[in-house]
Amino acid sequence: MDAVHDTELATVESVDLKRYLGTWYEVARLPFRHEDRGARNVTAQYSLNEDGTIRVINRNINEQGEAEEAVGEAKPVDATNSKLKVSFLPEGLRWVPFAKGDYWILRLDPDYTTSLVGTPDRKYLWLLSRTPVMQEEKRNDWLEFARSKGFDISKIIITPQTEEEFPSAK
Repeated sequence: MDAVHDTELATVESVDLKRYLGTWYEVARLPFRHEDRGARNVTAQYSLNEDGTIRVINRNINEQGEAEEAVGEAKPVDATNSKLKVSFLPEGLRWVPFAKGDYWILRLDPDYTTSLVGTPDRKYLWLLSRTPVMQEEKRNDWLEFARSKGFDISKIIITPQTEEEFPSAK
């Protein structure tokens, strides 16, 4: 292993969860087993639950043109709010510890318009934006940052965001 992989992955110092809430568009990602390689119009909607946890609604249109939606819950790991645990299990099973995924915020614009999220094992990565389209130069800068932190961006998928209406989920 190289020196980058031997060091713990650093996150941003702190995240204001209220500012982080809302809709994020997926600009790019490393392949993820729960998402078609050809998924398009991928979004994540974050809102605050009454108990302080975060409601997560991930939506996309799969390769067959069908709507997919997953509802989950995220909980901050510590007071920085930069490391969260996310579960998409049914509500009654969310207590199962091994069924929670890491959601670490690695880089965040001061104006909360761009976010880079990854997992500490450096297997999964998401580049998110408040707008469906990001300029290529900016996207490349953010992905280069990820590469410098040990992510293999040679497998990165640029997520298509189209004007297509989101079909009703079945």
